[in-house]
Amino acid sequence: MSLPYSNSTSGRSAMDDIRKTIQAFGCSKFAPMEDFAEGKVIIQFEYRGRMVQVSASAKGYAAAWLKENPYSSRVRMTKVEHERRALEKGQIAVWSILRDWIKGQLTAVETGILSFDAAFLGQILLPTGETVHDRIASQGLLAAPDEKKP
Repeated sequence: MSLPYSNSTSGRSAMDDIRKTIQAFGCSKFAPMEDFAEGKVIIQFEYRGRMVQVSASAKGYAAAWLKENPYSSRVRMTKVEHERRALEKGQIAVWSILRDWIKGQLTAVETGILSFDAAFLGQILLPTGETVHDRIASQGLLAAPDEKKP
């Protein structure tokens, strides 16, 4: 099975789709950002006073792509070019991944499957600027997953 989103081409148009989706849902603010040093895409939006921050790592996606498409002598480019290509694929894919995830979460909220807070709990921004997930992780409130269980 190939890595999902490895053939994505939408990139920036996915960002426009995200904006349209959250605006139609009633969100009042929207801010996309790219952190080039960290290789991340970050999206912030506000819904009824709740600030949400969702991020995805282009570098993380690139690492997964390289695992599935390792460099070899049969690749018609240098190793550096191959790694650069992986990062470019990641920079495109993360926009599409975020578009689909946000659309799915908002659809779950619209159809009553989840409340807004349940859908975005980990991504809700606290007054300190950290997300709920960041706070929970920093305080060790969740046990690490059991590696032995499927």
